[in-house]
Amino acid sequence: MEKLLVVDDDMGIQKQLKWSFSDYEVIFADDRQSAIAQLRRHEPKVVTLDLGLPPDPANASEGLATLAEILNLAPQTKVIVVTGNNDKENALKAVQLGAYDFYQKPIDSDTIKILVSRAINLFDLEQENRLLAQSNPAMGKIIGNSESIQQASRRAERIAQTDISTLLLGESGTGKEVFARSIHEHSARRNKPFIAINCASIPENLLESELFGYEKGAFTGANKTTPGKIESAQGGTLFLDEIGDMPIGLQAKMLRFLQERVIERIGGRQEIPVDIRVICATHRDLSAMVAEQSFREDLFYRVSEITISIPPLRERGSDVVLLARTFLTSYKDEYSSKVKGFSESAIQAMMQHKWPGNIRELQNKLKSAVIMAEGTVIQPEDLGLSATGEPTSMQTINLREVREEAESRAIRQAWHLAEQNMSRTAELLGITRPTLYSLIEKYRMEDIKSGG
Repeated sequence: MEKLLVVDDDMGIQKQLKWSFSDYEVIFADDRQSAIAQLRRHEPKVVTLDLGLPPDPANASEGLATLAEILNLAPQTKVIVVTGNNDKENALKAVQLGAYDFYQKPIDSDTIKILVSRAINLFDLEQENRLLAQSNPAMGKIIGNSESIQQASRRAERIAQTDISTLLLGESGTGKEVFARSIHEHSARRNKPFIAINCASIPENLLESELFGYEKGAFTGANKTTPGKIESAQGGTLFLDEIGDMPIGLQAKMLRFLQERVIERIGGRQEIPVDIRVICATHRDLSAMVAEQSFREDLFYRVSEITISIPPLRERGSDVVLLARTFLTSYKDEYSSKVKGFSESAIQAMMQHKWPGNIRELQNKLKSAVIMAEGTVIQPEDLGLSATGEPTSMQTINLREVREEAESRAIRQAWHLAEQNMSRTAELLGITRPTLYSLIEKYRMEDIKSGG
């Protein structure tokens, strides 16, 4: 049973919320001291906090101080502040300080239950991501719990200890180099160099010398012998980004290197043996390029012994929120920002945006927002996004639909995280196996039922 901490000195409100949240374990506190004591003892995911607390219930100072102390002790806790009908200014101030949301009296049971349910869902989502990083240390830098990114991550983890040539496919900005570095860092070559080169960013007449190096006097300006990127990666990993942009003439020389594992510098006559792992990446359709003869078929098969497809951000669901919070933590420290989190409308805007630039676009918008935000909570306008658009599941106002969708999503995420093990799924969800089977039956989750 979920725990809910209600901080309010009004006995009538306490009774109303206890009745409304009959399926929760509701814990009460009526001042700051008791609220902190209950927080430490029960560690609830969500707290509802009346800003008008004794000894000065007519003002919000004690409530705001309680909020600050709660977030300092348990920063992951979602706090929903409750204010008087004419006190929107203090409610907004509380959100700026880091409250999850606010609600103005009089309390409507159905509405506040939806707020609490959404807050718990967000807490669970963030917690799952933290557990995921801990349970999957090999690919710990790959953030996300969507099935598509987890499938790619598991595939990368399985090949990390091999030297098999790997092709990473994905749109620009999806994190192909992050995957390549993760594979390298968890391979036997981790203590050797990781050398990356972008085949699309170097002019054709220079790419060959960048890759293979050159001898002194090989061409005008070659004043000294210079090893190339391939040679510099000796013992480690060479990452060829955007290999689909490699000139057709250079592809033959690259193929010979991959087959023979020897190179010759430009202007040289000596074969140099090279022991490296090769990981390639592209956003292009290499199969189509092979068909139109703009990419060598033999090279294609050589670099794609294993292929990993990295999904675009728009197909990763709530991963965008997890990534955004990770980047926020990094950027607020880098720029000494006071920003603490996102408003609900900012989260909604990020979920609705199509992210044509993928993770790179998200990073750029977060960096700008951290610098430009005036308050402690990022708003849609700080991100350059709009919160308008088609409603998502977060805007559903039917309580039964909210519960059904939230529970179904949580079950499916836990099932994938537990690698389809039903006992582990129930453990992750904090319920018994019979309860899990009952919910699967209730929501007609046939794929899980048959897979379990």
